[in-house]
Amino acid sequence: MKADNEQRMGLLYGMGAYGMWGLVPLFWPLLKPAGAVEILAHRMVWSLAVVGIALLVLRRWGWMRPLLRDRRRLGLITVAATVITVNWGVYIWAVNNGQVVAASLGYFINPLVTIAMGVLLLKERLRPAQWTAVGVGFAAVLVLTVGYGRPPWISLVLALTFAVYGLIKKKTNIGGLESLAAETAVQFLPALAFLLWLGSRGTADFGAHGAGHAALLAATGIVTAVPLICFGAAAIRVPLSTLGLLQYLAPVFQFLLGVLYFHEAMPAERWAGFSLVWLALTILTWDALRNARRVRAEAARLATAARAAAAVSTPDTPAAPEAASGRHPEPAA
Repeated sequence: MKADNEQRMGLLYGMGAYGMWGLVPLFWPLLKPAGAVEILAHRMVWSLAVVGIALLVLRRWGWMRPLLRDRRRLGLITVAATVITVNWGVYIWAVNNGQVVAASLGYFINPLVTIAMGVLLLKERLRPAQWTAVGVGFAAVLVLTVGYGRPPWISLVLALTFAVYGLIKKKTNIGGLESLAAETAVQFLPALAFLLWLGSRGTADFGAHGAGHAALLAATGIVTAVPLICFGAAAIRVPLSTLGLLQYLAPVFQFLLGVLYFHEAMPAERWAGFSLVWLALTILTWDALRNARRVRAEAARLATAARAAAAVSTPDTPAAPEAASGRHPEPAA
């Protein structure tokens, strides 16, 4: 019962995390007239403040000293911070410039880009269904390129940067909250310097449009940290396959917001491209679920075989003579 409750809570945490990521396009337009770079700088500065408070409350500081001694991991975190800065900046710019649908496409094709990177960089071997999904995804990009008259650069940049970010995160092997703290610590000084520079020139939007707007800029830290904390709580409670399915909630919500709320145009070629992407993701998900079932079945078969082998190889333990006669052994002198 406890395990069921934990899994149920994990599912709610996961839906909350991806749901918030999916609805965040509603938040960034509230920060106008601040530009994307200024919003990004505020996001970096206030995220470190929020994460620092969370770490203080949870008393999770033990990871810092080993990290500071490991130059390789520090280098990887610096690269991760740089890559996610590009990702955040492009995403904010896209949302505030009427490109929510293009942004959602970036996160739809991210799993396909991640698989392609695994083949190219890590020499991973793909199953036939995975090859098919990647091929259909590539065809989708071609269709969208023809439709746009140019490659869908917003979608490709978001997918590539997030795929690289995920690859680096695997190599650093740090928890979600700790990782965000380390990355925003790298981002903090450049972001703060940029905001101070804007203030010195009198072009900063923070405080120039009332206390409410300033509070919204400060809230970028909460908007960044809370979904990540929920994701971390979900990751330890539900299987990876479940998280893999939940990840599609965010781009689905973003796509629906782009079409239904922001009323972005969806010509026929864009529908065709998105349909191909969704077909590729359907193939990928079906293959992942089928492979997971196969792995579980094989693990259960091996466990049953191991128990049977152990039962055959373990001889029956003969009863002691004293136990058989009903007498207790005399204590040693």
